[in-house]
Amino acid sequence: MARKPPNRAGGSSARSARPAQTRTAQTRAVETSTAQLTAPAPDANQATSKKTKSKTEAYPGQQFGLPERGPGSVASMARRVVALFIDWLLSMLIAYWLTHSQFWTILVFSVETFMLTALTGSTVGQRLLGLRVIRTNGGRVSFGWSLVRTAILLTVVPPLLTDRDLRGLHDRAADTIVVRL
Repeated sequence: MARKPPNRAGGSSARSARPAQTRTAQTRAVETSTAQLTAPAPDANQATSKKTKSKTEAYPGQQFGLPERGPGSVASMARRVVALFIDWLLSMLIAYWLTHSQFWTILVFSVETFMLTALTGSTVGQRLLGLRVIRTNGGRVSFGWSLVRTAILLTVVPPLLTDRDLRGLHDRAADTIVVRL
């Protein structure tokens, strides 16, 4: 009979086979349990699609089908404020020229904003800065919606409360948005 060579532990291979198998089973159990504790690696396609999705949803006016930049895109708040100041100064000049008093400025401003928004889609200040008020469906603003928009605009605070599309409460109430020409 041939003898089997001793294993590293010095015993016969028949005797140490069971502890080796037991250690392997224990090692597998440990590997399995640690694998269950770790989070699965994210799929590369999912990570890329999340980055792309956040980039494409990041600009104002996307939900209305407007471009991100250039003509037809949502006007910046800075341009809108400058246009508002131009309209206010023009209203002050007209009120003073007509009545020699600045107390009529608010009336002149409201009539200018209401009429010009309904008729042309933009006030004088908006036209000088290349802005226009349109309905979210792309149509023009009617007299009724222009009246609603102007009345809420005159309350001052609601236009300052904007959403992610830079639409104030006056724009949301009239279903309008200010875009670049």
